[in-house]
Amino acid sequence: MKAAGAISRSALFLGIFAALAAALIAWTWNTTKADIERSVRAAEARQLLEIFPASTHNNSLIDDRFTLQPDTPLLELRRERSGYTVRRNDDVVGVILPATARDGYSGDIELLVGVTADGTVAGARVVSHKETPGLGDGIDIRKSPWILNFEGRSLISPAQPDWGVKKDGGAFDQFTGATVTPRAVVAAIRRTLEYQTLHRAQLFEEEIANNAPVETGP
Repeated sequence: MKAAGAISRSALFLGIFAALAAALIAWTWNTTKADIERSVRAAEARQLLEIFPASTHNNSLIDDRFTLQPDTPLLELRRERSGYTVRRNDDVVGVILPATARDGYSGDIELLVGVTADGTVAGARVVSHKETPGLGDGIDIRKSPWILNFEGRSLISPAQPDWGVKKDGGAFDQFTGATVTPRAVVAAIRRTLEYQTLHRAQLFEEEIANNAPVETGP
């Protein structure tokens, strides 16, 4: 009987301890969640401003967003992602579009590509990748300025046949020992420009200007 009582007390103490631990974890999550969300939002806002600096617009980019669905043609998104409208007064002067390069060396490469109203790349940033450190990670602005080579480019500069890495006869540098990664990024940015061309009326005049969703079906 004494042994049974000891077991019951131990089980009770363990139950109380587990409940207290769960309550502590929940409290910690609830108290830090807002801070985490603020940090993520601030980091996202900074990244958008790297593509379209504050001097180019007078709206809050992170708040002026629209939704693009998975498998959007040309953008090749794996999941729902946000695009952003860039406004100066009443004019839409640019958009920032999400894109995915599904053919990276080590998996998907997710990007944000800024495009001005005249179809020129304002800037591009890789926001997520798993490329090989020291080789393919040169697509990351923190590791290399390579991604800056797209600024000022368009589908006519260079011409579409030249939207490739130099190893393939294109206009863009590859990395020493790594061609697959830059090839994938070049192609994804070209496709984003093609998407912008096909959906120009929606992006710069109609639906997004009225804060309505973009039609992304075939």
